[in-house]
Amino acid sequence: MAQVKSVTSRDNPLLVRLRKLVTDAAGYRRAGEVWIEGEHLCAAYAQRGGVAAQAVITESAWRVAALRKVANTAATVTIVPDALMAGLSTLDSPPPLGFVLPWSAGGVIQAAAPSVVLDRLQDAGNVGAVLRSAAAFGFTQVLALRGTAALWSAKVLRAGMGAHFGLHLVEGIDEQALGALHLPLVATSSHAAQALHELTLPWPCAWVMGHEGQGVSSALQARCKLTVRIPQPGGEESLNVAAAAAVCFYESARQRAPRE
Repeated sequence: MAQVKSVTSRDNPLLVRLRKLVTDAAGYRRAGEVWIEGEHLCAAYAQRGGVAAQAVITESAWRVAALRKVANTAATVTIVPDALMAGLSTLDSPPPLGFVLPWSAGGVIQAAAPSVVLDRLQDAGNVGAVLRSAAAFGFTQVLALRGTAALWSAKVLRAGMGAHFGLHLVEGIDEQALGALHLPLVATSSHAAQALHELTLPWPCAWVMGHEGQGVSSALQARCKLTVRIPQPGGEESLNVAAAAAVCFYESARQRAPRE
């Protein structure tokens, strides 16, 4: 059973610490902890067997049985007046519940895990959407090269909708670190000769998704075993990277389904 306490002062050390964490997208790297907010994310974390170090819940939410149950999965629960939760949220309407999770750098690349490589993706919404599609279609590892949006920032977490908790995430690595992957790299290009559905995709593999404007770097493209084209009969020049990722991951899943 969680330890439960009440806090009423905005100057409480926990709340001061969390306010600083919330205002810096990459602050978790220095703090060694991540703040996630909202019933959905907190419940998703708990359902994966995670035990948060700390839950913060509003007084009104504590009176709601479902929210109280989620909060009690944490080691410690702090109940705060509703007005104080606004300072802990990046949203106009702050959610009634949040978790503090431990975070550490230096994740080890899993050599044979079906993977997605993010090459300098800038938009947090795109990054979160790619993580969500990766988890949905059976990829278990995401490797973010330097220059990619912070994987555990509030915007990426919201867009990921809980996908973070089912993935092995390694960020801040350089291209050379990909040598630890014992998988073929696969990328997309509008100039590729073969369309996505015209060839047999390797499995497991590592899909490489590139910068929104520049695409995959030339050096990384040269490391790829395959480069494929996504047919676009509607005539658009290119797809949004998150949409392209979903198409590619689905095709990987579709092709391997009969063989499993």
